[in-house]
Amino acid sequence: RGMGFPTVEVWETEGLPAVFAEWPAADPDAPSVVVYGHHDVQPVEPLDEWETDPFTPVEKGDRLIGRGTSDDKGQVFFHTLGIQAGLAASGTDAPPVTIRLLVEGEEESGSVHFAELLRTHRDRLACDAIVISDTTMWSEDVPSMCTGMRGLTEAEVALYGPQTDLHSGSFGGAVPNPLHAMATLLAGLHDADGRVTLPGFYDDVVPLTDKERELFARLPFDESEWLRTAGNSQAAYGEKGFTTLERVWARPTAEINGMWGGHTGPGGKTIVPREAHAKISFRLVAGQDPGKVQEAFRAWVAQNTPPGVTAEVNIPGGGVRPCFSPIDSVGVKAARRAMERAFGKEVLFTREGGSGPEADLAEILDAPLVFVAVGLNGDRIHAPNEKVEMPLLLKGAEAAAYLWEEFATALRPDAANQ
Repeated sequence: RGMGFPTVEVWETEGLPAVFAEWPAADPDAPSVVVYGHHDVQPVEPLDEWETDPFTPVEKGDRLIGRGTSDDKGQVFFHTLGIQAGLAASGTDAPPVTIRLLVEGEEESGSVHFAELLRTHRDRLACDAIVISDTTMWSEDVPSMCTGMRGLTEAEVALYGPQTDLHSGSFGGAVPNPLHAMATLLAGLHDADGRVTLPGFYDDVVPLTDKERELFARLPFDESEWLRTAGNSQAAYGEKGFTTLERVWARPTAEINGMWGGHTGPGGKTIVPREAHAKISFRLVAGQDPGKVQEAFRAWVAQNTPPGVTAEVNIPGGGVRPCFSPIDSVGVKAARRAMERAFGKEVLFTREGGSGPEADLAEILDAPLVFVAVGLNGDRIHAPNEKVEMPLLLKGAEAAAYLWEEFATALRPDAANQ
């Protein structure tokens, strides 16, 4: 309200509320845009590692420090600044497109009630494009736009053999060992080229275009430095035929998150364990459906469980779908022009390995996604002393002001530059 939005409402859910704000364009036939962000944040612990009060924004030089400054309150805020700047520059009292701001309250906890919120208010959220401002750029000196986020599904597998742990001297080598079976099962999840072996796993994957691969390759990527940030990992690894960035951003994965069973305490215990357990997660990319991957995994486990061992597969929830924006789409090209006007240099493209509710937004509102954000991977998102660079927030505001001008023309059905 303080920024001038004529309509501001709190939308309740069964969980935490969302905020809706609308600023209609002067032209009733102008395109409309939904801007998505979220006001909830990650917990601040460990509190003793913060140099300032996490919920009191503190300026230190060009940095604004506090929980949510980058993820995602700061990136919601730059849109309000951008609207004000656009109106001041144009001397008007309404933006060139209708702007509907939707600020969610449960993104950091899985957006449990968000899809239902979208369905409930679908008519009021009708739009020609959805702007997502909850991602990052490559660096302060290399502006970029995200064009997709990976999805996620998880599973837990339990293998059961004898009814009790057995003496390995009396029974070892003569009855199935669930831990042996689990090790074999999980080892078979990938082939020698690092590809996931589930039948049909890659059938729906939208492949990278040659142009996307060329643009990824132009990013100043230092693999040695990247390995250092990856817990000082000693080597890059993954699906054959793809670069490290392509693997992280645009290729699906299967990861063994944990494995346990039998005796894990101090000292020896020579047994054939009665059971074994493992947790597995799949990161999914454009085109893949979590439900199909879940069923393929269930079938694969059943097919590869040896005689004498019983398998149980538990899958918590329906998973998170991936999302994707083609770089040659009308909205992405318009947003790229806006960012290049603000930054004064070429804007490249990235994707992100994380997951969010973007697929629900695109499907339920039936509109394309466009990612415009100025966060940095070095902003200590989710960690103590989260920060945002103030000059980048102002560049984001400038890009947003240009974005509405670009969208006012590009999103019209008869736009000549489509």
